[in-house]
Amino acid sequence: MKKNIQKIKRQIRVRNKLQGTNIRPRMTVFRSNKFLYVQFVDDVKGKTILGVSEKSVDTKAVKTKIEKAKALGVFAAAKAKEKKITTGVFDRGSYSYHGRVKALAEGLREGGMKF
Repeated sequence: MKKNIQKIKRQIRVRNKLQGTNIRPRMTVFRSNKFLYVQFVDDVKGKTILGVSEKSVDTKAVKTKIEKAKALGVFAAAKAKEKKITTGVFDRGSYSYHGRVKALAEGLREGGMKF
């Protein structure tokens, strides 16, 4: 139970410093054991603009989870450009900026996102 409470406290501490708008949405990350998910959230309206996961990306040729995360970042950036989103605020949640989360951010930057 203590571990879960610490995770929630970290998440709140990170989110208190971030605010997403329609022009510059908050890009939030959820990491499960199998898949990685990214959402573009407008905090002013309280709505999700776009949500993408590794399930929707063709990652058959990619072997490692880090490479899949980078491919997801590039895919999510392309989908965001379709919705005319070019900038955002990266919200890592309770996860450290390392491994799959870092690879996702690099993929987003490679796809043309600025944050």
